[in-house]
Amino acid sequence: MNGKDTKITRALIGVSDKQGLKALAEALERHQIEILSTGGTRAALRDEGFEVRAVEDYTEFPEILDGRVKTLHPKIHGGILARRDEPSHQRQMGYHSIEPIDLVVVNFYPFEKAIARPGVTLEDAIENIDIGGPTLVRAAAKNHADVAVVVDPADYAEIIGELDANDGHISAEMRWRLARKAFARVTAYDCAISNYLSRYAGGESGALGDSFSLSLPRAQMLRYGENPHQTGALYGDFPKIAEQLHGKELSFNNVFDISSAVNLIAEFQDYSDAVVAILKHNTPCGVGVGPTLLAAWDKAFATDPDSPFGGIIISNRPWNLEFARAVDELFTEVLIAPEYPAEVIEFLRKKKNRRVMRFHPEALDRSELDIKKVVGGLLVQTPDLAIEDPRAAKVVTKRPPTDAELRALAFGIRVCKHVKSNAIAFVAEDRTLAVGGGATSRIDPVYAAREKAARLGVGLKGSVLVSEALFPFPDGPTLAAEAGATAIAQPGGAVRDADVIAAADKLGMAMVFTGVRHFRH
Repeated sequence: MNGKDTKITRALIGVSDKQGLKALAEALERHQIEILSTGGTRAALRDEGFEVRAVEDYTEFPEILDGRVKTLHPKIHGGILARRDEPSHQRQMGYHSIEPIDLVVVNFYPFEKAIARPGVTLEDAIENIDIGGPTLVRAAAKNHADVAVVVDPADYAEIIGELDANDGHISAEMRWRLARKAFARVTAYDCAISNYLSRYAGGESGALGDSFSLSLPRAQMLRYGENPHQTGALYGDFPKIAEQLHGKELSFNNVFDISSAVNLIAEFQDYSDAVVAILKHNTPCGVGVGPTLLAAWDKAFATDPDSPFGGIIISNRPWNLEFARAVDELFTEVLIAPEYPAEVIEFLRKKKNRRVMRFHPEALDRSELDIKKVVGGLLVQTPDLAIEDPRAAKVVTKRPPTDAELRALAFGIRVCKHVKSNAIAFVAEDRTLAVGGGATSRIDPVYAAREKAARLGVGLKGSVLVSEALFPFPDGPTLAAEAGATAIAQPGGAVRDADVIAAADKLGMAMVFTGVRHFRH
């Protein structure tokens, strides 16, 4: 972006977030920059001892309507929007006694925080819609050729640095970057308002509205997209949830795999034992539970020793050296944990190519809407957070499941819902034994899991089987029983449920209907 540096003579400040405000005001004072402000911001600055000119003194027009109208005035917007290189603008400014405003520092009423509060009403939300702030920001961003606009306290340090280094000037490059960020912030703010209000289209709040908007900042460019001939980028708050500590830059597929791994391990947040999961192509190929990470790893790895090569490993516990050394024997793309002690991260950094990620469970919002791209639009749905308790499911066979079978079914349900449809999992109460998924029929994943278990020498005798959707025919339970499974959890609801139940009874199996399916396309 070409252009000249702008000498800052006057700044308008109006912020809800007062973070860093004192340091910024000190810099403005150092460079003899006049400060205009209103309301709470003016009071905060004056309490810190700064000289502040009240906006109403400058405009000679008071705040009105309980503060709804403060900065919506020609002397404010004229001072921001006037082109400094346009003689007619300068003549009009002089005629109307309009002074230039070269720096606008504004952040908005916290609408997003307001609507996140429990029990917030529609009326409360509407009162937290900022009008003057976005108007000021749009004006300043439009006229970035002459005006700098700051919407994020995180940028104060850079602004202060430029002012100090350039005798009170801000560069054209900085103004252009800040303008883009400002328009993005206004867009995100308007998206939040639009999405919230659209949910009230029918008069009552609903999960999804009559319109849907997205505005996300780019977190980073990626080396390429899903394949090398595609361009890819990552948008949103992913780095706040999954923080890279070591390794090559993330690829498009790495990000998708990490997301799948984090969603899977979140199902086990209530487990006190160690949980280790191995994923490949965003599909679990082994999950183990044990008193230690190493014990859990051994169980997860034993499910499918072939697939973990080049895969993803995640745990619900901080890693230790014993576990790290075991994992180090295998080539992996990504390692993920909630924490790594210093000696562990030092050890893992010895291999340059793998990525080491720290995930922050507290930053994960599991209520986020699930979005999928389709031609010409988006599919949007509420997230699949259901985890069925087999103890509360309907026992449909003559024999009810034993306590051990119920524990295994409960574990299997958490895993199977993350396997691509059509999907099944043979499990014990502390590990997966064989997983089948991504099939085009209900019987194929059972065949595939049985055959793989046989090839790898994994015994299925005494296992239980979980299916993410119903069995339409008796062949599924029959094959499971032949493999050694003793109990089944499935949604039920097939036309031939009676035949499926009869087959299970004949085989001496226990079976429960959960009533909930977990399609995963």
